[in-house]
Amino acid sequence: FTWIQCLKIQQSYNAMVLMYLQSRGMFDRSFSLVKQPDGTVLLPISPSCLSQLDLQSLRNTLTPDVCDFTWSQVATAKFNPSFKSGSKLEKTIQELLESQGERWMEEMRSDLPRSFQRHGDLVLLGDSCFTLPIWNKIGDQLWSAVTKELRAKRLAKMSRISRDGFRTPVVTMLLGDNSWVKHVDNGISYEFDVTRCMFSAGNITEKLRVAGFDCRGETVVDLYAGIGYFTLPYLVHARASHVHACEWNPDAVAALQKNLEVNGVSECCTIHPGDNRQVQLCNVADRVNLGLIPTSEDGWPVACRLLKKTTGGVLHIHQNVTSPLPNAAAGNAAPQNVSAKNADREVWQAWASDTADRITSLFMDLTGASWVINIQHIEHVKSYAPHVHHVVLDLDCRPN
Repeated sequence: FTWIQCLKIQQSYNAMVLMYLQSRGMFDRSFSLVKQPDGTVLLPISPSCLSQLDLQSLRNTLTPDVCDFTWSQVATAKFNPSFKSGSKLEKTIQELLESQGERWMEEMRSDLPRSFQRHGDLVLLGDSCFTLPIWNKIGDQLWSAVTKELRAKRLAKMSRISRDGFRTPVVTMLLGDNSWVKHVDNGISYEFDVTRCMFSAGNITEKLRVAGFDCRGETVVDLYAGIGYFTLPYLVHARASHVHACEWNPDAVAALQKNLEVNGVSECCTIHPGDNRQVQLCNVADRVNLGLIPTSEDGWPVACRLLKKTTGGVLHIHQNVTSPLPNAAAGNAAPQNVSAKNADREVWQAWASDTADRITSLFMDLTGASWVINIQHIEHVKSYAPHVHHVVLDLDCRPN
């Protein structure tokens, strides 16, 4: 088994996407595809082709559902006796345990990492691995071995997300002292402290979509800027004239300041630290990004106040939308002749229509006049669970 970056897709699109990748020489034939219990498939991608694979184009043309990059352990396509007893990582840990006078137990196999995040030379493990007490007993030798097998220099492990209001990750450095990392997406460098800030790799398709906007001459307000997930694509690729970035997490603000400098766009951005509801801005924006989930509703009145009163603009509203479960009450369940995917989309449309009505009321309260509100687009970003989807509503708002 080898760690390799894969394309994660819904199983129903497997044949179509596999053919697409093979025709372009992007599928790594050295490894086998992996079917996941959740109905998705992992397709190994040749490392040299990663920068050429346009996820947004792929989603638009082939697979509108789950489509994301992930690291995974993948078996070689042809049988190799050296892998008979399991992965190299597993064998290395078995040998380490034996050298310490400990015995390998079957339950240990399921406690090894199956996926991870890689940020430069640092690997960030999830909270579902190395949970047994035995690992703490082995200590630094274990972490050195794991780091070496994963071809990294530093190792960290996330245990949970803090409830401090900032979504600060609870991360422990297992090997190495410096917790600042660099992550590059679509030509943009993001630097941050993994023990203080999260990096949402799953939003890559939305960042690519934003990068494709033409915002020349526009002023954009990013109400939930974080370390610059969307602020930077607006500036670097969409060419916005200026971005006002609002962020209340001091650690994220520090990373955002650094990232603006690293990407050479600090002169085009004003950072507003603190609660965006207290920001003294009004009538400045051609576009407002509300990139907070599960909901950005608290920012809707702020966003309406920020749009230019004479010309209006576009609101990009993020939301986790939950569809009724198949066994829901008859009054809420989707008709049996409607596919699950179509049923989900109908729920997104209903949410979008309700949101448009509420934004219309907010503008009436704010300006005393009716505005023309049109649904431009509903973008599916990713699925968190069956029937729970992160979507973005593009809402065009113009004074009447």
